[in-house]
Amino acid sequence: MSTDIRSAAEAILDGIGGAENITSLTHCATRLRFELADASKADKEALESIPKVMGAVPQGGRNYQVVIGGDVATVYDQINALPQMKNAGGADGRSNDDVKAAARAKSKGKLPWMDTFFEYLSDSFRPILGVLLGASLVIAFASVLDAFGVVDFRSPDKPASWFFVDAMWRSVFYFLPVMVAYNAGKKLRIDPWVPAAIMLALFTPEFLDLSENPAVQCVTNDTLGAEQCSIPIFGMTMQLPEYGGNVFVPLIMAAVAALFYKGFQKIIPSAVHMVFVPFLTMIVLIPLTAFLIGPFGVWAGNGIGAGLSWMNDNVPFVFALAIPMLYPFLVPLGLHWPLNALMLVNIQTLGYDFIQGPMGAWNFACFGATAGVLALSIRDHDNVMRQTSGSALLAGLLGGVSEPSLYGIHLRYKRIYPRMLVGCFAGGLTVALLTLGTNGITTDAFVFTSLLTIPVFTPMAKYAISIAVAFFVAFLLILFTDYRTPEERAEAKAAREAAEKAELDNADNADNTALADAPAATATAGAGAGAATATATKADAPAKAAEPAAGTTTDIASPAAGKVVPMAEIDDPVFSAGTLGDGVGIVPEGNDVYSPVSGTIVSAMKSGHAYGIKTEDGVEVLVHIGINTVKMKGEGFAPAVKKGDTVKQGELLATVDFAKVTEAGYDTTIVLAVTNTKALSAVTPAGLNHAAAGDTVITTTR
Repeated sequence: MSTDIRSAAEAILDGIGGAENITSLTHCATRLRFELADASKADKEALESIPKVMGAVPQGGRNYQVVIGGDVATVYDQINALPQMKNAGGADGRSNDDVKAAARAKSKGKLPWMDTFFEYLSDSFRPILGVLLGASLVIAFASVLDAFGVVDFRSPDKPASWFFVDAMWRSVFYFLPVMVAYNAGKKLRIDPWVPAAIMLALFTPEFLDLSENPAVQCVTNDTLGAEQCSIPIFGMTMQLPEYGGNVFVPLIMAAVAALFYKGFQKIIPSAVHMVFVPFLTMIVLIPLTAFLIGPFGVWAGNGIGAGLSWMNDNVPFVFALAIPMLYPFLVPLGLHWPLNALMLVNIQTLGYDFIQGPMGAWNFACFGATAGVLALSIRDHDNVMRQTSGSALLAGLLGGVSEPSLYGIHLRYKRIYPRMLVGCFAGGLTVALLTLGTNGITTDAFVFTSLLTIPVFTPMAKYAISIAVAFFVAFLLILFTDYRTPEERAEAKAAREAAEKAELDNADNADNTALADAPAATATAGAGAGAATATATKADAPAKAAEPAAGTTTDIASPAAGKVVPMAEIDDPVFSAGTLGDGVGIVPEGNDVYSPVSGTIVSAMKSGHAYGIKTEDGVEVLVHIGINTVKMKGEGFAPAVKKGDTVKQGELLATVDFAKVTEAGYDTTIVLAVTNTKALSAVTPAGLNHAAAGDTVITTTR
């Protein structure tokens, strides 16, 4: 085992770019955390091909994580023990925070702020993509019914049932500012409910009723074609814009709120933080948002939207080509969020959006390229790529989601992008030619551009033709010219043939073993069946004890009382992707964390935030208390067990001061992951929304 770990350590060191490329190396319960001198030297594919490595995750800038699982401490020690590491940065004892501070000092404000800005935008929107997609499909359903004349969804006197359907999607877009404010606060590591509450103040009946107050004064803005109202409050004039659907206001407000929140934390005694820090932040920020930040955010959004609208009206040909040609470069970098925000602003101010139409050309060119990869993988009997491209294409055509195609396929093969860009250009050109003399292809709803949302766009036929052109141009180019270089094709063929040969060899070996054993078994039987049976039973007993029978189930209990969160919704890319195995999260309501199973503590972090437990039937469970809480270095964690201890289900693992975890800006979710998921036939969450400590939340099956 130690030889395997040592070879894995050497391979990881090579994959990360060598010892000289490491500025800092630390680890948490499951991951090696690298700070690299040059992140481009890290070879993600090589790292993920190492058996010990469960995943390699670039973290932006120079940060890089290599997911190991329960053996991380051993691998960490082996890496540091390698001769090459004697003079490397990883041996200098600096923590990740020290290295980041040094990097910021050396950067002198050149580009890190831009990375931080776009990461802020991305993380403020990414958690709500699911509900945005859900709302867009409700809109698509309504638009299909509208297109076929079943019901006029734009009619003010439509039946009450259809107003209820409107509420199903408007709930997302109307309260979008609150959701964005919550996510932004979470990203800025303050109590996210504070910016959410500040934003909610502008949605209360009391605030909305101000527009009906006799003291209100309204004027018509000729530029926007909309009425703007104001009212005197405490002797000052307060503007009363519509905040439903606005995203600029919460993004600006949350950033300002974070400054005040953290400032109050520094000057107020920690014993009364929970009361006075949120109170003072709200007392300052609600008026500041209502009088200044809110009107400024609305004005800024309107101004940028008006500029793009001018471009669409005056140079529509250029606009229709520019959008689909820019998106393939914006999306992988996360730089498309400002444009997505502008789409929402356009709908709020103009009543329609003109960006999503040409953007659809990019999306369908992306999906067309994926379809080409799928066709070739079926032809070549490439099962791995067929599964990858098939699931990515399904996510694209039905959900309008491009990330599975981009990250799973397109960015891995350099031949795809040039061909996909031709599809983008062809689709954008079709939009430009078909909509000459008009304001382009528009929609009055924010949707994900998929097959299901085609009826949302006007004119629908021109939009459908444009995305079809983009799709089939990219598809045919990939199909006829391939997405791989000749070398990559040869390598894939060799790997496939090697795998097939290995399967045949294994089958032959199994047959040969069976044939070789048959005479011996017969001879033994002739000598004495009773002795043979006794010998076989004695020899097989240890194997049967070590390997539970197929179908054996193990119940895994909740380690604490609280809300149950699906693994995919946990705010950590490694856990949410299932890299460490399937499971659930628990948002705890108390401070005690209990063992979810009976077994042996095989790993226990000194910081007290993570424990690995192995049951007698071989199920390996990770209890990870909080997200990124390794950075707290044990503060607030009181472990009750140590490595090597035997525990029963329900015994105390640790007592945690979760108020301190929240105060430090970390997510308190307890992650419950079955780390040997791949060795089991099924890991099934119980589907509970809330659990008491000891309730079964996962069942595993051999």
